Amino acid sequence: MSPSMGWATGIAIYVTIWWVVIFAVLPWGARPPEQIERGHASSAPASPRLGLKALVTTGVTTLIWLALELAVRFEVMSFRDLAAP
Repeated sequence: MSPSMGWATGIAIYVTIWWVVIFAVLPWGARPPEQIERGHASSAPASPRLGLKALVTTGVTTLIWLALELAVRFEVMSFRDLAAP
């Protein structure tokens, strides 16, 4: 078993995956309000449920990151091989 990615690389990859997933999750369940208040955007969701979306994003990101970590650790994929000429 080879060493896993470094902690700084792991954190950087986790944060990058988290942001990609949050942009995929944000539209889920977004519905415009029935009554649009004056001064509000007509496209703003009535109930964005950002806390739930952050939890879902964190869970999905953790699963993706763990799969990537295991793939690197067990040499299923190697970034060094991809960089070789």
